[in-house]
Amino acid sequence: MNIVFFAHPSFLGHQSMPRFAQMLADGMRARGHEVAIWAPEAKFSRLPAPRSLKKWLGYLDQYLVFPSAVRRRLRQYPASTLFSFTDQALGPWVPLLSGRPRVVHCHDFLAQRSMLGEIPENPPGWTGQQYQAYIRRGYAEGQHFISVSQRTQEDLHRFLPTTPRRSDVVYNGLNQSFAPQDVATVRAQLGQQVGLDLGTGYLLHVGGNHFYKNRVGVIELYNAWRATGAAALPLLLVGEAPNESLAAAHAQSPYRQDIHLLSGLADQHVRAAYAGASVFLFPSLAEGFGWPIAEAMASGCPVITTNEAPMTEVAGEAGFLIPRRPSASAEVVAWAKAGAQVVAQVLQLSVAERQAVVAAGLQNAKRFSTDEALDKIEEIYSEIIATSY
Repeated sequence: MNIVFFAHPSFLGHQSMPRFAQMLADGMRARGHEVAIWAPEAKFSRLPAPRSLKKWLGYLDQYLVFPSAVRRRLRQYPASTLFSFTDQALGPWVPLLSGRPRVVHCHDFLAQRSMLGEIPENPPGWTGQQYQAYIRRGYAEGQHFISVSQRTQEDLHRFLPTTPRRSDVVYNGLNQSFAPQDVATVRAQLGQQVGLDLGTGYLLHVGGNHFYKNRVGVIELYNAWRATGAAALPLLLVGEAPNESLAAAHAQSPYRQDIHLLSGLADQHVRAAYAGASVFLFPSLAEGFGWPIAEAMASGCPVITTNEAPMTEVAGEAGFLIPRRPSASAEVVAWAKAGAQVVAQVLQLSVAERQAVVAAGLQNAKRFSTDEALDKIEEIYSEIIATSY
């Protein structure tokens, strides 16, 4: 097959979506297919301008300059070429391929749901509503879709005006090699790397500052657990440098000396953090998939996550579940106290009980194989080409 992948421009600074696009491209190339990646280049967006204007200059590159380039390039590609959009947020480009075989990968519809007021923690502004409507009109012209979870597929079908010709679910595969390691060794090595004594264990969260990651909620859970008089295990929040709300929650915590905000860790240190953690906290408000759940389980770490899809899809029967953090501030204290009881439950597991939990997590994580995901995607791509003529 000849496959062209549409990807987000590098000047946006995204991480997960470019990795996903590269995984698809590398996987299909390794399977013998001709592959190209198309993405907007920085032209207007590289001009000197105030930061407030950079986003709008980026839109010119994405929705004015790039479509013209796509139309020119199309003449060089045979009619049998498959065009794969690596994220439904690239929807505005889908109509450019009218009449060509095309497929849209769908990750999450959180922005689209926010547009309808379904996520109270993320109220959209007028311009955001217009932008999301623009994206929706674009991907709605697609006919073939691949979603990363059942929840994402359900949202897709709600947002499409008609039933798609084809809609599949293919779970993400782990894009690194996660595995259990000797706990004492990795705790010592990680502790040396970050300048902390981690020998007795620690609680862990891995994630960015997107509102739905609920990093403030992680600190609230930790505060409630520590208030029970529990052992003073530290909390590590690994990911982006803290934003204003996270920094404020950290500063206001009575246990702030034991809460460590770690950014810029290399991949091998993140893998070590998973393998050495006493428990992994992932109380997301919403997700498209929830990679860290599978990553932690594959590393031999017990996981506490939210009792809603798709977190429940990824955790399977191997995770410990807590309710979603309430949007009403008056209910948050009770939520944190209830979640703290689950944290205590996991940390008080006997050796045999913990071994059983770890074994269940390792077995569950086997569902998320990159090779198997790529094999399934290749099969879908081939069938789309075969049925397009």
